[in-house]
Amino acid sequence: MIVEIISVGTEILMGNIVNTNAQYLAKRLAHLGLDCHFQTVVGDNPARIKSALDVAYSRADTVIMTGGLGPTKDDLTKEMLMEYFGKVPIVDAKVLNFLEERAKARGFGKLSDGMKKQAIVPADSLILYNHHGTAPGCVMERDGKICILLPGPPHEMQPMFEECCELYLNGKSDKILVSIIIKCLSKFDAPISIVGESPVADRLAELLDGVNPTVATYAKEDGCIVRVTAAAENHEAALKILNPVVEACKERIGEAYIKFVKEDTD
Repeated sequence: MIVEIISVGTEILMGNIVNTNAQYLAKRLAHLGLDCHFQTVVGDNPARIKSALDVAYSRADTVIMTGGLGPTKDDLTKEMLMEYFGKVPIVDAKVLNFLEERAKARGFGKLSDGMKKQAIVPADSLILYNHHGTAPGCVMERDGKICILLPGPPHEMQPMFEECCELYLNGKSDKILVSIIIKCLSKFDAPISIVGESPVADRLAELLDGVNPTVATYAKEDGCIVRVTAAAENHEAALKILNPVVEACKERIGEAYIKFVKEDTD
C-alpha cells in the first residue's frame, strides 16, 4: 500500500506553525511498513483540497489528511471530503451528547452552530472518536480509495492515530520496515576528513546502491549517521537481511570511528 500525507492549513503555508504532523505520520507509516512517496500542504480552500486529492489518488491508494475539523468557518476539510466521496452527512449522537455535556460543564447554555457541526459525520464510514479534544476523525472508502481524516492539533492527532489508525493500517500491510543506525564520531572526536558525510559515503561506495536493505548517509551536527533499512515479513526476517550489510558498513567505516550502533526506534 502507498500512503500520501496531505496537511490542511493556511497557517502551515504561511509559516505560522511547523508541520510536525507530517513528520510524525511519516515515521509511523515507515514503522508499519507502508510506503509514503509524497507529502502535500494545502490551504483551507475546498477547490485546492480537491485538486490535491485528485493528484494524490493518481499515485497512492490511501490518503491521510490532518486539519480542518474544527468549529470555525475555515474548517472545511470534512465537508469537502464528504462531497468528494459521495457520503451523506449525519449527526453522530455520541459526539453531539459529548459536546452538549462539555458546554454545560463550562457554563454555556447551548452549543453554537460551529460546535454542532463537529458532530456531523459521514454515513457508512468508520468514525474515530476524539478522547483528547472535540472533533472526531473518520475513515472513508469508495472505489478502492481510502481517506483517513485526523484533527490538526498534534495532541489530538497523535493519540487518535495510535489508538485507532495503526491497527486499521496494520491490516493493510504485508511487511514491516526495520532500520539500524550507525552513528559516527563527530568532528570534535575524530578527524573531520574521516567522519564527514562525504568521506563516509565514499567508503560505503556500492553499498549505497542496495535495494533491500537500503543504505543512506545523513549529515548531522554531532556526526554522520548511516541508516540501513530492510523490508520483510517480520522483525526477525528483517534482521537477517540487515545484519550482514551493517557489518559490511562497520568494516568499511572503521570501528574506531563509530560511536554506536543501534536499532532505530524513534
